[in-house]
Amino acid sequence: MPDAQVALSDETLLDVNNIEVIYNHVILVLKGVSLKVHRGGITALLGGNGAGKTTTLKAISNLLQSERGEVTKGTIEYRGEKVQDLLPAALVKRGVIQVMEGRHCFEHLTVEENLLTGAYTRSDGAGAVAADLEMVYAYFPRLKERRKAQAGYTSGGEQQMCAIGRALMSRPETILLDEPSMGLAPQLVEEIFGIVKNLNEQEGVSFLLAEQNTNVALRFAHYGYILESGRVVMDGPANELRENPDVKEFYLGMSEDGRKSFRDVRSYRRRKRWLS
Repeated sequence: MPDAQVALSDETLLDVNNIEVIYNHVILVLKGVSLKVHRGGITALLGGNGAGKTTTLKAISNLLQSERGEVTKGTIEYRGEKVQDLLPAALVKRGVIQVMEGRHCFEHLTVEENLLTGAYTRSDGAGAVAADLEMVYAYFPRLKERRKAQAGYTSGGEQQMCAIGRALMSRPETILLDEPSMGLAPQLVEEIFGIVKNLNEQEGVSFLLAEQNTNVALRFAHYGYILESGRVVMDGPANELRENPDVKEFYLGMSEDGRKSFRDVRSYRRRKRWLS
């Protein structure tokens, strides 16, 4: 794990430059996406369902081939080295790991067995792995209570915690976190994002998180990118995006006239001011 209290810096860890992704050799999903993740930061990748958020994360973590997808243009660099041709396991060894959408756990294994599978790439000994297991339990006390339970019989929130905890067991520098709020009650969403914030501040883990819940993501992130139909249509510091009139209207349901309903803003595709 990186040194604790790593501050947000200008150092770029992850640099995605103008990538295009095609599925089945014909379906263009990403159309020139560029973004950066700085060391010590929480970067939010925002947008509605189908905007291209998950595809972007899978392009970075090299998981597209299993879905007949490929990066056909652009570059993906981590710490200044191109990584788009690496195997996913090789990228994990470099400190980048993805927590998949949908809280993927090994349902037949216990919570603790799931967590330990996250350490399979490590070679620093059982003592270090045991110490990190206790660290995970310190951040997720509920997992310690449920450590002997089969993961498939735990709640959605516990499975999300288990998935993040398993990623932590690989001692990552950067975590790609896909839709952490999906299917969770608001109170659990706040708890999960609070833990992400603590991991960022106390363990120095950098995050790129894809999230539909723009409101909560921009409260916890340092910087945000908004995707629409496979393109980045806006980016900036999270506090500035929260105050941007277009973001308020189209993604937070707010306008100068107050909160608006989905019916009021569902025509935003025709009225967006940032796309020609």
